[in-house]
Amino acid sequence: YKDLTLVEGVPLGGTAYLSLEDPSEPFLHGIKYTAMPPAKRFRDMDQLSGGERTVAALALLFAIHDFHPSPFFVMDEVDAALDNVNVTRVAEYIRERSEDGQLQFVVISLKDTFYAKAQGLVGIFRDRRVESSRTVTLDLDRLDMNDGADASDDE
Repeated sequence: YKDLTLVEGVPLGGTAYLSLEDPSEPFLHGIKYTAMPPAKRFRDMDQLSGGERTVAALALLFAIHDFHPSPFFVMDEVDAALDNVNVTRVAEYIRERSEDGQLQFVVISLKDTFYAKAQGLVGIFRDRRVESSRTVTLDLDRLDMNDGADASDDE
């Protein structure tokens, strides 16, 4: 949570922790997840904004993944409640985790701020001529490298 909530002026980021609802009977009750965004006072999760809850939920998901890794994630519009600053933060966090090739993400998003940080895009559309769906793919990393090569050729 701390990594996802680092902001200027609050170098420590937010705080999050898990606690037992009833420590005397841990198997009969649930677990409480508490998150406190940076520079804000403590509040229950239900009093946080949708974006703050989304960041907290993603942080918990990534923490579970660190404990018990899987090779890929599929995320459907996890950025819907986020503002552009948090979309960028989450997209950069995901991009950093996927750089070494050990982890892959498939993220469905409608926000250009998110997919501008992607390595590739896949578009699905209906082709009326053949009455079927078709896909279009775009490797953004290759596109970025070609743009850089073109710029150096002009000099």
